Amino acid sequence: MSVTPGKMGELLKSYLVKQVSGEPISKTAPIILVERITDFISLILVALAGAYIFDYGRVVVIVVGLFFVLLVIIISNKSISFKLISLVGKIKIFKKFLSNIYNAYESSYILLKPKPLFLMSAFSLTSWFFECLGYYIILINFKVDVSIIWASFSYAFATIVGAITMLPGGLGVTEGSLTFLLVENELASIDVSVASTFLIRAATLWFAVLVGIISVLSYQKRFGKITVDNFQE
Repeated sequence: MSVTPGKMGELLKSYLVKQVSGEPISKTAPIILVERITDFISLILVALAGAYIFDYGRVVVIVVGLFFVLLVIIISNKSISFKLISLVGKIKIFKKFLSNIYNAYESSYILLKPKPLFLMSAFSLTSWFFECLGYYIILINFKVDVSIIWASFSYAFATIVGAITMLPGGLGVTEGSLTFLLVENELASIDVSVASTFLIRAATLWFAVLVGIISVLSYQKRFGKITVDNFQE
């Protein structure tokens, strides 16, 4: 589900948890939201450092960063959040889901407290660093003269740009950005740029998709087929 728009398909995780443990989707769905928030926090930290070092893409990184800082502040403030939820509850289509929305908010509030937010962001930063390291290893094996800092910045920046387009997996935009950054800075030829981009995306995105497919098939053998009807509370 990483290749769904904005990774929204990853809500499937909540259904799987519900089927195994019985926990309502409204309670566990915020985990996916907070996971995205910590992903962006980690990527922004990496990209922001590179944006200032290499003087590139600073505005994009700062704007995206401010958006997620504001989002965390709003969710962490019950007074503001309850007012917003109350306004949403006045919309007819959302009225019957109001209790689920409050339930989801409570989970989000707990997850975004300072300690869990810090720990999740630290784990996320470590995870993304290894993806950046993977990109660096690919580049140096192509004899591209770059530093680990530049490789990390370009990978984080391209991932952010791809993510904010809301395209499935950032397809096309992330790859184009990675290739563009190499060619624009005259660090590699077009064929090397395309090849290195293909390899890192195969290793990070498509390998994960393959693991997911195998896992879901295994899951369905044990717990039964996943259907749309089963997603209802």
